[in-house]
This record gives sequence, C-alpha cells and structure tokens, in this order.
Amino acid sequence: MTQPNKAEKAARFLFEAHRDRQPYQPLPDDISPATIEEAYDMQEAFQSLLAPERGAIVGYKIALTTPVMQRMVGFDAPCAGAVFESRVHHSPASVNASDYVRLGAECEVAVRLQSGLPASGAPYGREAVAAAVGALMPAFELVDDRGADYSNLYFLGVAADNAWNAGVVLGPERADWQTLDLENASGAMTINGEPAGEGYGRDVLGHPLDALAWLVNTLAGRGKELQAGMLVMTGSIVSTKFLNPGDEAAFTFEGLGDIRLSVG
Repeated sequence: MTQPNKAEKAARFLFEAHRDRQPYQPLPDDISPATIEEAYDMQEAFQSLLAPERGAIVGYKIALTTPVMQRMVGFDAPCAGAVFESRVHHSPASVNASDYVRLGAECEVAVRLQSGLPASGAPYGREAVAAAVGALMPAFELVDDRGADYSNLYFLGVAADNAWNAGVVLGPERADWQTLDLENASGAMTINGEPAGEGYGRDVLGHPLDALAWLVNTLAGRGKELQAGMLVMTGSIVSTKFLNPGDEAAFTFEGLGDIRLSVG
C-alpha cells in the first residue's frame, strides 16, 4: 500500500502539470510508483482532484491490451484508467486541439453494461461478463500524452496519470452484438481519407470481452466494481495516431459501423 502522503503528492504533481498544460515529465523519483498497486493508489488520488472539473466516473479505459500498443510504450501488461462524464463525446464529434497538449486517438470496441459486475463474483471469464453487456459500439479513445518521449518511458508513471485518458468518442450502440464474430472482425482507421491503421478484435487480449473480464477482475482486486450503465473501452487495435488542427479521423469496425472525429 502506498504511503498516503506519497500518493497525494504524486496526484498533486500530476494535477498541477495538467492544469498548467506542461509537457510530460515523469514523476520525481521520491514519489514515483514502484509497483502497479502504488500507481493505482496515485491514480485514484489524482482522479479525486479531477472529479470537480470533469464530473463523475462513468466508466473505464483499458490500456495496452494489444501487442502493437505494448510495443509502442515498452510495457507488457494492461492497465486501467477512468473515463469522466464531461469527456464523453458522440460521433460525429469535433474537438479543439488547443484543449490538449498533444492529442492522440485510439481505435476501440466500447462496451455499455446493462447490469453490474459485483466484485464478489470475481474471478470472471468471458461468458460471465458477456451476460452483463447491453451493447457494443465503435469508439475512439482520446489520449493526451503531453508530448512524452517514448524512448525512455516509465509506464507505471503513465498508469498513475490516469493512463493518459482525455475522453472518448462513441459511435452508435448495437444491442444485438451477440451474432458478431468479435475475434475475427476487423477495424480500420483513416485520417483525412488516407489509411492510418487496421487490426482485429482478437488483437485485444485475444477477444474484446477477455479485456473486459481482465478489467472486472483487476477492479475487484482493489474492492471496486463496474455498475450497470457504465462504459468500458477495451483497448486500441491500432497504435495511437496523433491529430492536428484540420484533421478528420474515421474508424470503422466490422459489424458495428463507423465513427468520425474532426479536430479544430
């Protein structure tokens, strides 16, 4: 367990860096997390500071569920972060680049839960979490890495930084998703009409619902649980693409349709 003042100091460092729109800097050595549990303690303290501005936590994102994303940041395990109410957008969406230090977009399958997944039911597998899923949708996760240097990145510090979540863009919800072959379904991204990346549902821990099960079990280990109506971003099948003013991004996932994002 993290010493309370260490978690609070780390949270304050992160909060002030975001407030002042500072370029990304790693947490100082004396408040840097040594374990993923310490990173989550810091993340939760940071979330408490963000909540007055960003609103309630309405769901979670899962980072690094795919080999392409793990290679990008040099870390070989997933991690979770919170999604805040005021940062949820719906396609077609428009955001301002000036609201971010460096805006990136990731291409994902998002889950809307129709029922909760209590911590007491853990560990969950794919079938158990599938029963709680009300709808799936194509989605962008918006990330703000604040210009981080990926060549020397300590990812536990990124986990403490709410895994860099800066919002989500959601597409139309599909309630009859059970007929889809999510493992083999493909998705593709374009930026300004040009191909920008593609992948498959199986790239996300083998199956998007396996990623959901990972999240539920991870939260349960910390005494937390997903509630009915919550949103879960299951991880990007395409490496992060950074967007500039004037860019138009689109993502299509087989069986779920497409979404669009413009940057002003």
